[in-house]
Amino acid sequence: MLVRKRKNREAEIPTSSLADIAFLLLIFFLVTTTIDVDKGIGLVLPAKGETKAVRSQNITNLLINAQGEVLIDDNPIDVNLVKNVIQKKITERPNLVVSVKTDQDTQYWVYIRVLDQLKQANASRISIAEPEQ
Repeated sequence: MLVRKRKNREAEIPTSSLADIAFLLLIFFLVTTTIDVDKGIGLVLPAKGETKAVRSQNITNLLINAQGEVLIDDNPIDVNLVKNVIQKKITERPNLVVSVKTDQDTQYWVYIRVLDQLKQANASRISIAEPEQ
């Protein structure tokens, strides 16, 4: 009786196509991944030089000074309360135009917070005045 010796075969993983598989996986994930894009504040701006006459009783002045303090019709108010005050004014006068005017040194984040408050109050007519220099 002859006993044959078996050679121990080592298991191998073929690595010749490993780079191809990695490349295909990379392409797959790049194609299927969605990227979130901030759309910012949606404002429709009129054409340059376009003006419309508005009755003075339909205008509410909102001023922001360099310290970030907000005045609505010359009454100081906290930034977080802008939404409530504007909502109340819009229910009284549906054609209300909010005229936003800032100081040149107003911090940008305060300006954006005020615009966010106006959008939450459903103010659809917003006039943005140029900062005083």
